[in-house]
Amino acid sequence: QVQLVESGGGLVQTGGSLTLSCAASEHTFSRYSMAWFRQAPGKEREFVAAVSRSGKNTYHADSVEGRFTIARDNAKNTVYLQMISLQAEDTAVYYCAAANVVYLLNWRTTSPDYWGQGTQVTVSS
Repeated sequence: QVQLVESGGGLVQTGGSLTLSCAASEHTFSRYSMAWFRQAPGKEREFVAAVSRSGKNTYHADSVEGRFTIARDNAKNTVYLQMISLQAEDTAVYYCAAANVVYLLNWRTTSPDYWGQGTQVTVSS
């Protein structure tokens, strides 16, 4: 059982930056591809970004491409989501997830093996 704990959310002004972290409980962290999802009030959960097991490959949703960057540190069992130029529409609960995904595009149709509890990001104008 892999436990995922997100941190780093908060309140930020439009145009600001935040970096989210997701710490995994297991030393088997490097066996999983990792991803970030988000869910805004009244909307379905949506894919944000994914990273391969090694961290060499990444895939970002069009809505965040160029503003968000996913990365991982397998030595620290942690995945990150760096967010810049935040906009009001980025307001959501952000979740990290783990799955045995080889092709990162498959994250859009994959049900993760594990989810974190989520961290709130609020962007105010």
